Amino acid sequence: MHFNETQSGWIMPAEWATHAATWMAFPHNRALWEAGWRVTLADVQVDFARVANAIARFEPVKMVVDPSALERARELCVANVELVEMPINDSWCRDSGPTFVCHPQLGTAGVSWRFNAWGGKSAHDLDETLGPRILASLGLECFPAMLTNEGGAIHVDGQGTLITTESVLLNRNRNPGMSKAEMEEIFARLLGVKKTIWLPGDPDYVTGDMTDGHVDGVCAFVRPGALLVDATRDTSSVYAEVARENRRALELATDAQGRHFEMVELFEASEAVDSEAEVFCASYTNFYIANGAIIMPAYGIAADDEAAATLRRAFPGREVVPVRINHLAHGGGGVHCITQQQPAWPLKG
Repeated sequence: MHFNETQSGWIMPAEWATHAATWMAFPHNRALWEAGWRVTLADVQVDFARVANAIARFEPVKMVVDPSALERARELCVANVELVEMPINDSWCRDSGPTFVCHPQLGTAGVSWRFNAWGGKSAHDLDETLGPRILASLGLECFPAMLTNEGGAIHVDGQGTLITTESVLLNRNRNPGMSKAEMEEIFARLLGVKKTIWLPGDPDYVTGDMTDGHVDGVCAFVRPGALLVDATRDTSSVYAEVARENRRALELATDAQGRHFEMVELFEASEAVDSEAEVFCASYTNFYIANGAIIMPAYGIAADDEAAATLRRAFPGREVVPVRINHLAHGGGGVHCITQQQPAWPLKG
């Protein structure tokens, strides 16, 4: 059946809706990882495989692998991680992969955002077509979006609310000349969004984050109307001010149902940060919701236990699984950055 995005009723389900699979992309680009991130490609590959293998306990994992890295991926990934051979530039499937959408009658399709590697920061001649290629491999319809965006820049509650950041989507390196209203219309049409909440993000680039301030490092939905919010105990740091401004925007906001948010702070892994690293992802809000589980970033520090306890309270019906990602974190990413959920249809959860 051929259908298109103009047929109303398409929605992006919340991450806690039951998944058919998780999509990831295996790192293979040595020059990208070893030029500035103070890591070795081999160590980063181990971190990615750890995340994939943890998720594979709970649901199918489909790992996109560049042909050059197939042997290494086979060596590190457990048998029920399916390797999908496709040429790629980089390994951030949350951002370059498709955003899956569902329709009550028509099933599953995918939105392919314009991907320009976070404002042209890296080669993306292959990754800009990864979304359509993944969807084609599944035999699913692809809705091309006239918006430069990444999956890590948006969070949804499945009930019409989307949270994003101005520092990403309004950045001149993404969508020059496009207004908030035009972006909100795209979210409404393609994702079923009724209310877009705009956070400042990281407008002064104080974190040095390659993404310019993705929302998945700022907060995460626990359920509709409830959020875990990234926080720091280092109250005098420049990042503390960024965190305060984003928290303030959330306090002032209401969701698509008119609710103010319940918020719980999730303190970041400050002790794990390598002060000599160009960038280091220390945000525990960069966790991933899998079927029956929370896959959380871990760093081998005491704060891991505190974060795990907070996540267990927030998600009492799910197993919290800490996964060490110190090498991945040196590349500026966390668990959520490298995963992309494919919802099961009919929708459940």
